[in-house]
Amino acid sequence: MSSTPSLPSFPSAPSSPGRRSVLGAGVALAATGLLSACSGKGGGSSSPSARAADWVAPDGPEVAAAESRRRPGTLRSFRLTAATARADLGGGRTVTTWAYDDALPGKELRLRAGETLGLTLANHLPEPTSVHWHGLALRNDMDGVPGLTQRAIRPGASQDYRFTVTHPGTYWLHPHSGTQQDRGLYAPLIVEDPKEPLQYDKEWVVVLDDWVDGVDGSTPDAVLAELRRGMGGMQHGGGMQHGGTDHGGMQHGGGMQHGTSPSSPAPSGPSRMLMGATSELLGGDAGDVAYPHYLVNGRTAEDPRTFTARPGDRIRIRLINAGGDTAFRVALGGHRMTVTHTDGFPVEHTETDALLLGMGERYDVLVRAEDGVFPLTALAEGKDRTALALLRTGGGEAPAADVRPRELESAPLTARRLKAAEGVRLDGRRPDRELTLRLTGSMEKYDWAIDGRTYADGHRYPVAAGERVRLTFVNDTTMWHPMHLHGHTFALPDGGPRKDTAIVLPGTRLAVDFDADNPGLWMLHCHNVYHAEAGMMTVLGYRRQGA
Repeated sequence: MSSTPSLPSFPSAPSSPGRRSVLGAGVALAATGLLSACSGKGGGSSSPSARAADWVAPDGPEVAAAESRRRPGTLRSFRLTAATARADLGGGRTVTTWAYDDALPGKELRLRAGETLGLTLANHLPEPTSVHWHGLALRNDMDGVPGLTQRAIRPGASQDYRFTVTHPGTYWLHPHSGTQQDRGLYAPLIVEDPKEPLQYDKEWVVVLDDWVDGVDGSTPDAVLAELRRGMGGMQHGGGMQHGGTDHGGMQHGGGMQHGTSPSSPAPSGPSRMLMGATSELLGGDAGDVAYPHYLVNGRTAEDPRTFTARPGDRIRIRLINAGGDTAFRVALGGHRMTVTHTDGFPVEHTETDALLLGMGERYDVLVRAEDGVFPLTALAEGKDRTALALLRTGGGEAPAADVRPRELESAPLTARRLKAAEGVRLDGRRPDRELTLRLTGSMEKYDWAIDGRTYADGHRYPVAAGERVRLTFVNDTTMWHPMHLHGHTFALPDGGPRKDTAIVLPGTRLAVDFDADNPGLWMLHCHNVYHAEAGMMTVLGYRRQGA
């Protein structure tokens, strides 16, 4: 989630590039020395003198070999255009934003595990962009991180993405360029299981979002600019909102833009800085940004989406939190949910009244539809606002926009209460390498980082192919952070679920294990858009054999 770096040593990506030009990006990036090497924590101390040649390049032979082992299948082709759009949020609210193909969320991409995804992204935006495939274990040079795995797609250009998708599940796509994800640039990606074990009559894809772009002149960049001024800069737009927040931008490999430098956006819109939003579930401070709207599938609670079914239907709901700064507590009034998957991987089936989703997390649930009209409510945790959709199986009056079903009062299920399904559990192998990452920073200075170093410092944490790696997140801050690892899934402790995004509460530590089986350079970052842009991200790098 970082804006495009200045990379003068190699040319801009061409329009409709060939395969060679796309895959050449990693070598060009490595050759610049832009991402200076480091031997990391737990497996050695920082080593700025390490050479770029010591690391597996995003387009290196190791990456190509890993992709060939995935045995590319039938090609499924898609095309998306990223452009300025008018989004109808319902109830007469229309905003100007950036979106894929004028849709909010973007149109669903769907294919089967084992197939090859081919997508051409045309960039009609006024600035460079990219596509990150959140949760997928894919080839590294397709991961969509400008300055690390690809060159940014410049305005007026297009780029082809092509890779094999091996694991079924609920995923999504969004840019990894600046604060663009907190506009309308996101879409669900559903990978079907050719041997689907679940039985259901209906399937819904439900995308949750917090919305600020285009409302009263606000933009995510302006929100970040306000936040970066920290607690000392609370006068913009008349001061902070109790229960809200604002913006700025960082460049992968290009350094930070602090405060009100000439490269920072001019203030726009009212203050969006949030104060007083607290949640015991999240360990205290619930978030930074006071969003004016919360959405389910692009609609506000005043004009919600309606899903229809028949009484007795068994419904699979795929929930995706595409928000920038908001955890959602989700419940379906009059129903209990059976959790079957999280972040694409199956879990032992667990019943609950409510769920908590941090930014970037996904959950699949099954429900048996009752007779009537029921609210699917997503409470913005700690912010006292809700998003809404409706389940209708018969006649009756729709509930009010501010309905709070009693199921929301139950303690929501979190990932730590789940166990991985037997077929996807990691074995009991002890870790070969242990890396400790301290989450640092504060709201006062808005200096979010990992081990006190922002991403612009270019440090990497080393892993080697074939290792079992233990990552221990130590949260030294007073805020919660949903930590996301690209290209892999990790296992939560004690037989916990397989995840790619996990909540780390303030003042706690979380140890997760993963197998280093996907070579390349992979981002690891907080999935709060604004924390990441302030610098809370780093890179896990595979070392070349013999390096």
